[in-house]
Amino acid sequence: MPKLAPYHRDLPYAYAPGIFPSHALLQARPACARRLLVHSAAADSEGVASLRARCEALGVRVETADHALARLSRKENCFAAVVFDKFSDELASDAPHVVLHRPADMGNLGTILRTCLGFGLRDVALVRPAADVFDPRVVRASMGALFSLRVRYVDDFPAYREAYPHHALYPFMLDGALPLAQAAAQGRRPYALVFGNEASGLPPDFARMGQAVRIRHSDAIDSLNLAMAVSIAAYAFTERDFQKGD
Repeated sequence: MPKLAPYHRDLPYAYAPGIFPSHALLQARPACARRLLVHSAAADSEGVASLRARCEALGVRVETADHALARLSRKENCFAAVVFDKFSDELASDAPHVVLHRPADMGNLGTILRTCLGFGLRDVALVRPAADVFDPRVVRASMGALFSLRVRYVDDFPAYREAYPHHALYPFMLDGALPLAQAAAQGRRPYALVFGNEASGLPPDFARMGQAVRIRHSDAIDSLNLAMAVSIAAYAFTERDFQKGD
């Protein structure tokens, strides 16, 4: 087998570091799995045994690779990783979207992906330039949620709008005119929740593209962390959906 390269964005493959993210990949996108790397220190553990059995059933190569895991994961406690082919998706045209405008932080992006899956928002658009969704730091922070989502990169926001012209836009802005509770109560479907970069937020012209929304908070802080803002918004916009299932 060819030697595995340290991860970089131009590789056709990526790594799912950790037992739980590896399980998530094998469950949601088994056709993408290339190889399973396991650490000798955990070879007999229940988690690794389960991964090994799943890979053997799928015909995926399993190998002991202590040094490769240490190099690829940058963590001492990574006992398994799946090497997988990168994939691309179209977003569902009739489902709610989360749109992230130029997100930069890997940890934030992974947390946001996990949040989206938790609230049933399975379609995520990333407006370039944006963090690499396949970076192992993102995959690990998402706890494998990435593999159960449809994620699409677009070059700019007009490209997103051209592809999905019928979504009602809800850009989240500090000076948004409508409080979150009101926006969620009257939200039109399908909708797109739009969030800006961690440092600069959304440009002012986004306020004219849809119904601007604000999340109220005290004056003790200037803004919310992006992952927190997405979590609060996702909860508000999907609360009625979950109430229907109670």
